[in-house]
Amino acid sequence: MIRLARAEDAAVVAAIVHAAYVVYLPRIGQKPGPMHDDYDELVAQGRVYVLEDGANIEGLVVLIPEDKTMLLDNVAVRPEAQGKGYGNRLIAFAEEQARAAGYNSIRLFTHELMTENQARYKYLGFVETHRGEGRGLKRVYMTKAL
Repeated sequence: MIRLARAEDAAVVAAIVHAAYVVYLPRIGQKPGPMHDDYDELVAQGRVYVLEDGANIEGLVVLIPEDKTMLLDNVAVRPEAQGKGYGNRLIAFAEEQARAAGYNSIRLFTHELMTENQARYKYLGFVETHRGEGRGLKRVYMTKAL
């Protein structure tokens, strides 16, 4: 089940993000962008959705409505729960939410050294639009027509 995160979920959300992204520290030499975000604030803004399996939160997606597209700002799954299709379910949910909000595209960005993420997004139909720097991080920007 995927639902809007509640205030009491923010600490678990932050812990999942940390666990999912900490593995990239040695590769990129600094914290990935999602590790800097304020999850109390994002939850309060209604931007975070969590995927539950039974009583446990296994993953999350952060969605930011923009003028012309939906930003899939973050998708993260607990390391112990990876490989169960939760990430793909969360991305499909993000696309559904974008369509329901009237958008005809969804966009995201990932660090240029997170090549496995880029490959997954390409497999799911995202195309690279450009590369640039944001928050001191080298990013690959991708979009998908809905």
